[in-house]
Amino acid sequence: MSEQPQEQISVDIYADGACKGNPGVGGWGALLRRGEQTREIFGGEAHTTNNRMELLAVIEALGALTRNCHARVHTDSQYVQKGISQWMAAWKRRGWRTADGKPVANKDLWERLEVAASTHRVEWIWVRGHAGDAGNERADALANLGVEQVRSGAGRP
Repeated sequence: MSEQPQEQISVDIYADGACKGNPGVGGWGALLRRGEQTREIFGGEAHTTNNRMELLAVIEALGALTRNCHARVHTDSQYVQKGISQWMAAWKRRGWRTADGKPVANKDLWERLEVAASTHRVEWIWVRGHAGDAGNERADALANLGVEQVRSGAGRP
């Protein structure tokens, strides 16, 4: 008698980054939702960019998953959504160079994102920022909490 494969868990991730000045003090936040269960995470850095915070929000959210999932990542960052789903393969073929031959910015985080996503079935969903999507609005609020945490000198949660 063969075992039936377990149904893969589905998780919605709403991830966002914030930066006060670019570069400047930055924060990242993510809301993870599975059915009625939610988990919120956030953090920040003293000197960073908005794009780094957008990437770190997704990396940290995927890293918070305790088992293989179908993760629907909702982001208002076309940089993240297109970078991972459209641009990364070409960057890698060109030795982490852009189409005009420049080094890819944030290569360290793109590599971390690729590893974080590799153990999950990830669906990359772009949402318009500040347009009333409740999950995106909460992720934005969490990212701003990350900024405030850095500004106040508090440690990481």
